[in-house]
Amino acid sequence: MWTKSHSIVTKEVTKEQMWKLFSDVNNWNTWDHSIEFAELNGKFEKGNHFMFQPKGGPKLKIGIVDAVENHTFTNYTKFPLAKMYGEHTFEETQDGLKITTTMKVQGVLSFLWIKIVAQKIVDGLPTDMQDQIKAASKL
Repeated sequence: MWTKSHSIVTKEVTKEQMWKLFSDVNNWNTWDHSIEFAELNGKFEKGNHFMFQPKGGPKLKIGIVDAVENHTFTNYTKFPLAKMYGEHTFEETQDGLKITTTMKVQGVLSFLWIKIVAQKIVDGLPTDMQDQIKAASKL
């Protein structure tokens, strides 16, 4: 299994603000300009799913594997012969809120999906996480 993580520590936001930002899936495109749309019907909770379309990409069904309010959530996307997981955690530390995103890809064609999708996500994490903090600080 391929795994890559990025963390940032900040005093600009709380775990509650970050949770509010991410659990409001239907408004992701207002702060992440690489998203055409994201749509969740129902609650942001384990077992539910949402539809997601990156700009210039296909519509995807993304499942919520785990969701612990104000602490962590994990989503997954099924690709042909591979799965990609995105784990997001919010941990209070003495230095501020530690925000971590971990991307994992597994399966027979994982090498392909890493090259096409996952590595680009990982490469963008430092900038994306700064944008998330900026958006969450306004909530």
